[in-house]
Amino acid sequence: MITTHRELRAYQTAFKAACEIFVLTKTFPMEEKYSMVDQIRRSSRSVCANIIEAWRKRRYRAAFVAKLNDAEGEAGESQFWLEMALSCGYLANDNGASLDDRYDHIISQLVVMIENPDPWLLR
Repeated sequence: MITTHRELRAYQTAFKAACEIFVLTKTFPMEEKYSMVDQIRRSSRSVCANIIEAWRKRRYRAAFVAKLNDAEGEAGESQFWLEMALSCGYLANDNGASLDDRYDHIISQLVVMIENPDPWLLR
């Protein structure tokens, strides 16, 4: 029985990915500091924040699903910024591919929860 958002695999994976993105973006060019770096850090952190918000709103099916949908959208945005960083040469291919795979996995986990929220809801 999961009792906290920290036990959710989607949250754990998203948190680790956001931490890795923070470290990797320290090497991006200074001119990207207020554009790409801010955007990818924001979206990757927002995945985690939205999962936490969903967990806290699990008394209400619609609110729970809505926040999970928000998390899925932010995960997709993070994938876009990773793709952009790869195409600009700011990320090594192996780092970019690994993070993209993790976000695919996060999205898959979120979709499972969205499509079948009942086991997660408070009764």
